Formats: sequence, C-alpha cells, structure tokens
Amino acid sequence: MSIKDTLRDVGLDPLAIDDIIERALAEDLGPQWIDPTSEAIFDVSVTGVADIVAREPGVVAGLAVAHAVFARVDASGTAKFEQRVADGNPVERGDVLATVSGPVRYLLMAERTVLNILSRMSGVASHTARWARELSGTGTTVLDTRKTNPGLRILDKYAVRAGGGDNKRMGLFDAAMVKDNHKFAAGSVSAAYEAVTKKFPDLPVQVEVDTMEEAREAIAAGVGFLLCDNMSPQLLRDVVEMVAGRAELEATGNITVDRAREYAESGVDYISSGALTHSSPILDIALDIRTDN
Repeated sequence: MSIKDTLRDVGLDPLAIDDIIERALAEDLGPQWIDPTSEAIFDVSVTGVADIVAREPGVVAGLAVAHAVFARVDASGTAKFEQRVADGNPVERGDVLATVSGPVRYLLMAERTVLNILSRMSGVASHTARWARELSGTGTTVLDTRKTNPGLRILDKYAVRAGGGDNKRMGLFDAAMVKDNHKFAAGSVSAAYEAVTKKFPDLPVQVEVDTMEEAREAIAAGVGFLLCDNMSPQLLRDVVEMVAGRAELEATGNITVDRAREYAESGVDYISSGALTHSSPILDIALDIRTDN
C-alpha cells in the first residue's frame, strides 16, 4: 500500500499532509534543503537502521505522517519504514513504534521533524485517552474544539480521534455555532438561530446556551444541538430532563478531566475540551540510530 493510501485509510488528506511536511522541513533544512553536519560526516552510501522508541507510557498517533516525512527527505526511495504498532494503541516506555532504514544522512535530516510531529500528536492522543477512560460507560464522548495549533488542525484533530475522542467541527465552514456575540447582535437565541437557518438551510447549527431559559427558548425554536456553557452538573441534569431527547447536548466551559465523569453523569451526550489540543504535553519519543557500515 502506498503512503498516500495509508494516509487516506486513517482519514488524512495526503495533499494537506504533503503541505504540512514541506513547511515543517523547510523550517529545519532552510532554503538550501541541507543538514551540513550530517552531510559532512556521512556519505550518502552510509546506511543505517533507526528505531522510533517511546520514552514514556502513552498512546501513539501520527506514524503514517512520520513515514511520509522520511519518504519526502529520501526522495530516492531507498528508505524503508516498518510500523510496529497501530495509531491509537497504548505503548509503554521502551516500546519500538516503528523501524526505518536508509542512508543515515537522510534519517538525521528527517529526525527532528518526525519527532516533533509524533511527539505532539501522541501527546494529544494520550491526553484524549485519559478523558475517554474517565468517561467510559457513561455514554458521553469527549470532543475537541478549534483551539488547535495554527496550520496543524488536521493533525491535532486526527490525534484526538486516535485517542478515543471525536471532532466537533473542522472550522467555521462546516457547522454554524451561535454564541454570545451572535445572540447579542441578533437580539435573542431564537432570532440568531432563525437568521442562520434561513441563510444556510442545509448547514448544521449549534446554539450556545447559558441558562435554563435560553435552553427552553432554543428547544422551542427547533434547535437540534445545544452547547451548555459553564453550567453546573445539577443544572445540566435539569436541562437534560427538560430537553428529553429533543436535541443533542454538550457540556462545555472549563471542565477538567478530574471532574469529567461528574459532568457526564448528568446525561449529556458530549463534553468538549479545548485543552485536548491547546494544552496537551508531548509524549516523549526518541529516534535511536545504528549504522550498518
């Protein structure tokens, strides 16, 4: 299977990934596309094998992207990539995630870009997996937000999926979300909702509500998805009872993983957390190289 097919299989657009890789490598290799240290020390004929190794427990994500980075740096096609675990799998310290072989010069040129991508994506996946464990058995799913690293949103959101969460929306374009500023400008929850549905009748519309009164108004207007912002678990339970299945419900607003289950037990369908993508620590991953000659 080609790298592009592998990326498609995991839900990543190969063209978008190519663009991310080009920009990331350009940051590291500069306009001349060179690693002078490695070029001075290693002739292109010197080959080696590198293990990508987890330095701490977590959940891995981004191995297909790592493969694509190595393939881009070694355009001759001599680099061979063997994935040892699947994205979304838990790993322990010392586990080999993948093994890559080829000219050492190229392995070192790709190293930092590969590790930056893998460590960040695996960090997001590991953080999301903790949320998923906390919510297990409640029927509530953790969602991400648009608080992603600029230019890397598709990687961040893929990592959330790998960790057991789901994506809320990719951007402003694929779902409308009526928030406080929209409600203020339109005059009310129902007026804002009606304006959006009139202009974009086929677009999913979500409405943020802060109080029981706004929730009742939204349901009366026919809203099918409510964002319950900064509500207590008790108020969420009251909203769940009032809505009685007429709309999907998401709890949002400074909810931490330590209190996730308490909020989930209110009966909401989703909890969203911007921290999944804006505050996840990286997963420590290393590249260990051994030369053949």
